[in-house]
Amino acid sequence: QVQLVETGGGLVQAGGSLRLSCTASGIIFSTKVMEWYRQAPGKQRELVASIYTRGGTDYADSVKGRFTISRDNAKNTLYLQMNSLKPEDTGVYYCRARELFDQKGGSWGQGTQVTVSS
Repeated sequence: QVQLVETGGGLVQAGGSLRLSCTASGIIFSTKVMEWYRQAPGKQRELVASIYTRGGTDYADSVKGRFTISRDNAKNTLYLQMNSLKPEDTGVYYCRARELFDQKGGSWGQGTQVTVSS
């Protein structure tokens, strides 16, 4: 069945970098919009970045210039390169796969914890 598995989270100091990966199975990966969300304790889940089937991207204002979303369709893998990390980037990061016009549906991974210390 559909499975999204996030890896690459961890503990880093402010100013450091991490690269998250999301490996997908059970979907036609190249046809999906892929997204990263994050959720801090006590806060709502927020959209961090999206990448479309032809490679176009969108970013939350809070991460523009610091994060880069990319995909490798041959590997069925989504990436989030996170640079210049700040403590406010701390949270559980989730991978999502969806159809372009299916704003409510899609599939989710289990999440990976990112902690940025000051």
